[in-house]
Amino acid sequence: MSHPILLCYHAVSESWPAPLSVTPRALERQLRLLGQRGYSGETFTDAIRAPEGAKTMAVTFDDAYRSVFEIAFPILSKLGHRGTVFVPSSFAGSEAPMAWPGIDQWFGGPHEPELLPMSWDQLRRLAEAGWEIGSHSRTHPMLTQLDDDAVARELADSRRECEEGLGRPCTSVAYPYGDHDERIVRAAREAGYETGCSLYTRHPPEPLCWPRIGVYHPDDGARFRLKVSPVGRHFRASRAFGYLNALRD
Repeated sequence: MSHPILLCYHAVSESWPAPLSVTPRALERQLRLLGQRGYSGETFTDAIRAPEGAKTMAVTFDDAYRSVFEIAFPILSKLGHRGTVFVPSSFAGSEAPMAWPGIDQWFGGPHEPELLPMSWDQLRRLAEAGWEIGSHSRTHPMLTQLDDDAVARELADSRRECEEGLGRPCTSVAYPYGDHDERIVRAAREAGYETGCSLYTRHPPEPLCWPRIGVYHPDDGARFRLKVSPVGRHFRASRAFGYLNALRD
């Protein structure tokens, strides 16, 4: 398979047992494995624009958790990789935990600090180190459940806020929850984005809708190796995988 390997991570923590969190050891082990297989770590946009057949991977992080700056950034730097962070822009720079369905169960407990977002200064430092900073909407909604005007605000305002916070263009977007359809992709194009990504998608890759491989807490060595293997990637692109996901949905 000639497409780049596009990995989707979220938080990195030694102790947070949330499905969207991976340990520092797991992250480093997974990236070393791909490095040993000859893959170079590029930003999302550079990876999808690499020459046909190039062995590239993109290490992307949704939600801009502070742990990405504090833990993942040093790991990727040590390995010589550049990453990509997709920011829900209304939360960036806050000292309050981020809040949306799926993570609010961690409020009020010992792991609540894991929900803190990065500051704009931290995001700028990543950008200065060669990382790509893209949009993850403003407030992390299910975009397909919003009307056209609300979708336009979520995407266009987030792009504007990212550019104001970073002092540089924001041209890429990741759809929250991987939730998208043709209307959302069209709205992203109209908002000025050049590249975009989801998680699983039933359609071939296109500039504003690239599928990524989600990497989660349970993805131990064997599960991860299967996910990134040619067989695993081929299955995820097949109609059978789409059928199974449709049943699950």
